[in-house]
Amino acid sequence: MRYAPAEMVARGRDFHAFLDRRRSVRHFSAEPVPLECVELAIRAANTAPSGAHQQPWKFAVVGDPAAKKRIREAAEVEERQNYEGGRLPPEWREALAPLETNSDKGFLEVAPWLVVCFAEKYGLRPDGTKAKHYYVNESVGIACGLFIAALHAMGLSTLTHTPNPMAFLTEICARPTNERPYILFPVGFAAADAEVPDLTRKPLEQTIIRV
Repeated sequence: MRYAPAEMVARGRDFHAFLDRRRSVRHFSAEPVPLECVELAIRAANTAPSGAHQQPWKFAVVGDPAAKKRIREAAEVEERQNYEGGRLPPEWREALAPLETNSDKGFLEVAPWLVVCFAEKYGLRPDGTKAKHYYVNESVGIACGLFIAALHAMGLSTLTHTPNPMAFLTEICARPTNERPYILFPVGFAAADAEVPDLTRKPLEQTIIRV
């Protein structure tokens, strides 16, 4: 589509205002969310550009309460090492302090869906041989950004949760060794009493470089 200059600017302003209302959420409602909403967000992710159009991503959708419980327990084991076990360096702790995060990841059981994005380090041909993938991190990162935007468009909330290490997700989701966990997304409605940090985003003057 091509628009008149004034409409281009208006559409750009509206889109920025829409995205500027997005916040990461750590307090979710258990209210059900149609699976189709998650599927539509993944369809949106599939429109992302990727190196050589290899689309090196998979999205595992977890709704089973027992599986969500396993994920929460495994994530908290790692997070306790980070927060209470001293694995996080002081600089990281200082950066996280305003967000008031801790090792309690109860939201992983409360949110109706957990979606794990896996990055394909390499492809597998039908005969089992490896196929090289290009620009995997860049491609998967863009796809995840579109996934987040699509959820926001449907009035849903999420969080980019990256417990480190994340190998337990490979086991629980029964994924092959050519895939590695990239981001764990809890997906649902924000809880009625959810609070989010009062963040300010970088102004244009600190972001744009005019050459």
